[in-house]
Amino acid sequence: SKRRIVAGAGAVESHLSRKLSQLALLEKGKGQLLIEAYAKALEVIPRQLCHNAGLDATILLAELRKAHSDPSTNAKSWMGVDLDNNCISNAYEAGIWEPLENKLNSLSAATEAACLILSIDETVISPKSQDPSLQQTGQLPGMGGGGGLAGLGSNPMGSAMDAINAQKGGSRSGNMGNGMSYMKGRGGG
Repeated sequence: SKRRIVAGAGAVESHLSRKLSQLALLEKGKGQLLIEAYAKALEVIPRQLCHNAGLDATILLAELRKAHSDPSTNAKSWMGVDLDNNCISNAYEAGIWEPLENKLNSLSAATEAACLILSIDETVISPKSQDPSLQQTGQLPGMGGGGGLAGLGSNPMGSAMDAINAQKGGSRSGNMGNGMSYMKGRGGG
């Protein structure tokens, strides 16, 4: 199979964020909120790149949004954060590339993790709506009855993710300390 590349430096995420924000305007109800939240989440990549390099993310992200919104820029989808020069530039022309397969796997893994978090949140909330008497007996989380997430330790989300990852053949995520975590990609083939 032919190996393909895309621009790095947050260019793809910025372009996807812009397109999803436009799509969200066409939706109604909760769908609009979900699409807009996903679009906003994609901006974390260029923002984190700026923070890691000690640059002002607010200014560079504003410039990046403007570049991706400018209809006169033909290469707008390749505009990314230029960490060496504290500006934005065409990441593809600058030789900042990522394999397309890795990018697709990263987006898929992030989406899968978000869906898992939403399903866990729904599971935690569900008992209250199904059995109002649980709240009176104190069996809901935070009600002092020992129910809820007691068996998962101090980090229920991390424990749940570890359990799911173990079922799928090994851990793809971990903790780096001070609230920072990572997800490993699935690699290419």
